[in-house]
Amino acid sequence: MKEEQAGGTVISPDTKRKQRVPPNQRKVEDWPVLHAGSVRNLDPATWTFKIFGLVEKERTLTHKEFMALPKVKVLSDIHCVTGWTLLDNSWEGVGSGAIKDLVKLGPKAKFVIVHGAGGFTTKLTMEDFFQGDVLFAISHNGKQITPEHGAPVRLVVPRLYFWKSAKWVTGIEFVEEDEPGFWESRGYHNHGDPWTEERYS
Repeated sequence: MKEEQAGGTVISPDTKRKQRVPPNQRKVEDWPVLHAGSVRNLDPATWTFKIFGLVEKERTLTHKEFMALPKVKVLSDIHCVTGWTLLDNSWEGVGSGAIKDLVKLGPKAKFVIVHGAGGFTTKLTMEDFFQGDVLFAISHNGKQITPEHGAPVRLVVPRLYFWKSAKWVTGIEFVEEDEPGFWESRGYHNHGDPWTEERYS
């Protein structure tokens, strides 16, 4: 399914499903806080966003430069592998497609490794990463994202289980080989489609 636009907001296609809660998920009303280790409190004054790997020229953006990039709004549902689903989330941030305007990708780039503070990584295919409803979110439901939920910037990949939506993002790396990320190397599925229950490897 393809995402739609409504009033300047990208509508994630899963919100158009007749049955919006995937198999063996339960709907919740509040956004649970889940992560490995402690909360990372990143200072925007020193935070940077690095784009590297198979690109013609690496880029490192300051928080001010990142915030100056074009913004998008996305409406999506989110699904955690632990079994909860939160419907109708309004996000604002920088769409993954904006990255294409910042660097020239090398011809061998096939995957994206998203890096987060504390050594966290998650891996996505280029196809999944560049979907129109994927963004680096700075706000959720009109409020700035808190450190517990990944401030100052977290990735949101609505169509995959939420462990793919990395918190405390510090950069992205384009690679040729399929390298497992933090959770994938600990037994989670390499892809993570909630509709086919790709929970574990």
